[in-house]
Amino acid sequence: MVELGDIIVKDLIKVYKTGKSEVIALRGLDCTIKGSEVLAIMGPSGCGKTTLLNIVGGLDRPTAGSIMVDGTNLVNMSDAELVRHRRVTVGIVFQFFNLVPTLTARENIELPMRLAGKSSDLMGKRSGELLKLVDMEPRADHKPDELSGGEQQRIGLATALANDPPIILADEPTGELDTATGHQILLLLKRLRDEYKKTIVIVTHDQRVGQIADTVMTIVDGKITGSVTGQEFLASLPTGSSLSPS
Repeated sequence: MVELGDIIVKDLIKVYKTGKSEVIALRGLDCTIKGSEVLAIMGPSGCGKTTLLNIVGGLDRPTAGSIMVDGTNLVNMSDAELVRHRRVTVGIVFQFFNLVPTLTARENIELPMRLAGKSSDLMGKRSGELLKLVDMEPRADHKPDELSGGEQQRIGLATALANDPPIILADEPTGELDTATGHQILLLLKRLRDEYKKTIVIVTHDQRVGQIADTVMTIVDGKITGSVTGQEFLASLPTGSSLSPS
């Protein structure tokens, strides 16, 4: 297990060009994501949340600015170095699970390890450990269409952990789940922070994430407009708000 220091984002700008038009997704965004913390990023649709997540994950490149991960500026990485960053440094949990439909749960977990050139013995051992971690051992040989949404998200989380990355990025991980199942996924993410010292960044509209977040940041129009602790965020919600699972 590798622990990383802070992720430091400075003056990050991202401009998307569509034909003759330009959309500015990030407008000089600055933030620090502390190592081994759960950071929740909230804000209205189209504010730049997912764009920031994609840049941290090496799925997209910024137009300008810098993003330092473990002392290395992602902006200066070659395409091959970004591939390694995605394979080794980050694991991504998607809202719509992103599992390969023709593979079993175990095979989906093993796929990132296979791409990283791991041995069959190591893949078998690691996939078994992860199936146990997410409480999915009995469903190891089932394909995604044989699993519930919550079960698919558990396998998606295990897949993101396959190569033991220090950073987990989660894009609306509870968005397609019922209240109780979403709560279980949040508890799993909290456990990854508490027991395995993972740095976890969650883009979400789900206010319950405040229950596990160390920090809640708000993005509006491509800039950070606020940052509070998870406890401060929960205290700011209207009296009578229910965040408990049903």
